[in-house]
Amino acid sequence: MSRRLVPDELWALVEPLIPAGKTRPQGGGMSRVDDRAVFTAIVFVLTSGCAWRHLPPSFGVTVPTAHRRFSEWAAAGLWRDVHRAVLDELGSQDMIDWSRAVLDGASVRAKKGADLTGPSPVDRGKPGSKIHVLSDRAGLPLTVAISAANTHDSHALKPLVNAIPAVRSRRGPRRSKPVKLHADKAYDIPALRDWLRQRRIIPRIARKGIESAEKLGKHRWVIERTIAWLTGYRRLTVRYERKPSHYLAFLTLGATITCYKKLAK
Repeated sequence: MSRRLVPDELWALVEPLIPAGKTRPQGGGMSRVDDRAVFTAIVFVLTSGCAWRHLPPSFGVTVPTAHRRFSEWAAAGLWRDVHRAVLDELGSQDMIDWSRAVLDGASVRAKKGADLTGPSPVDRGKPGSKIHVLSDRAGLPLTVAISAANTHDSHALKPLVNAIPAVRSRRGPRRSKPVKLHADKAYDIPALRDWLRQRRIIPRIARKGIESAEKLGKHRWVIERTIAWLTGYRRLTVRYERKPSHYLAFLTLGATITCYKKLAK
């Protein structure tokens, strides 16, 4: 199972990015648990949705160790760095389609409330968070974010576009800007269109009361599929984490694995 969850090729990208662990004095207790075992256990929690306390002992990692290192790696920015490393590999093989990007959001229930949660307008006002995703033309998640469930989708457009990493290309300089950006009517705000044009990105946003959902839907359906891929990781279906940084870490890891599956084909 471990090799299936974290293949050697994925680990080869992850291992150089792992922050150096704290060194123990000679004779100072048990040796440090293997980083790959911990990383694999975290991927298992993401994909299975199990609570930390139910982590199977077969991984050779104790629950406190797995959770502590997950928190340390989140604080160190490991999950973002790994996502970018996988995107670099995709870009170097010309597997990212920059001809258009697509973005959308989806609400998830938040069991424990906490920061970046709010009454969900699609879940009878129950506490929830919203995940925001921007993908390339084929649906590869280029960047992700979270907010309270009662945050309007349009507020995520600028942060998502600004967060697109500079990705390696097969030929020429790194790239971080799509030619077009597709979005639904929730993003139909003149100021956002102007902002995109200033950055030489062509806005393809459905206009309220003018364009039907079907007209641009032939391009936007890919982001709905991407969000379905992400919420297929059971830890993302419901937000259990009190810290938004921890839920974002799982979301970023889900985006990384989604991109890696494209790379592995």
